[in-house]
Amino acid sequence: MSDILDKPAIGTVPWAIKGELILNCNCTVFCPCVVSLGKHAPTEGYCQAWAGVRIDTGHYGDDELSGLNVGLLLEIPGLMARGNWKAAAFIDDRADDAAYEGLVNIFSGAARGTTGLFGMLVSEFLGAERAPVSYENEGDTRRLMVGKKIQGEVVPVRGADPEREIVVTNTEYWMGPDITVATATKGRVRAFGRVWDFDGRSAEICQIDWKGPGR
Repeated sequence: MSDILDKPAIGTVPWAIKGELILNCNCTVFCPCVVSLGKHAPTEGYCQAWAGVRIDTGHYGDDELSGLNVGLLLEIPGLMARGNWKAAAFIDDRADDAAYEGLVNIFSGAARGTTGLFGMLVSEFLGAERAPVSYENEGDTRRLMVGKKIQGEVVPVRGADPEREIVVTNTEYWMGPDITVATATKGRVRAFGRVWDFDGRSAEICQIDWKGPGR
């Protein structure tokens, strides 16, 4: 009983994550949400997306999160800023119970801070489950594999200088200020009743530095 009483309330635990995020959605060209901050509709009028997070260093309270990966499924019916999102999380099955709980709190928005907007915008959290989540870098290519549920691969889009990626910088996007424009060479989801194929569609790469409960 004393352990329960001593356990800090969700939303008060200090946490931090540094690493990389990739995202692939159903937009036919680069996602308008990055520069419009959700005030412009996705190119198809609604958003369906998968994302992967590689945690290079991280913690939730005293619990270590470094080296773990997370997969996400997102569904937004219209303008991002209007909410009514649906979301689900796939937590690295290498996470112990404490790390699993911490990651669920972070990616559901309950832990507040950078991801706290999930708590405001997600009206239906479809669930969280343990899964083998693999996030691999091979040269410029990033791959996310969540068993057979998410199979994703994204590559940066090159600009006039073929040695340089196209990067949208100094944004106020919640994920991070600098977003690398990318495209998906594979983007397949078979989870929670969703069957999506977004090969060749919009993708993003972002270096993340998230924390909570304050910003």
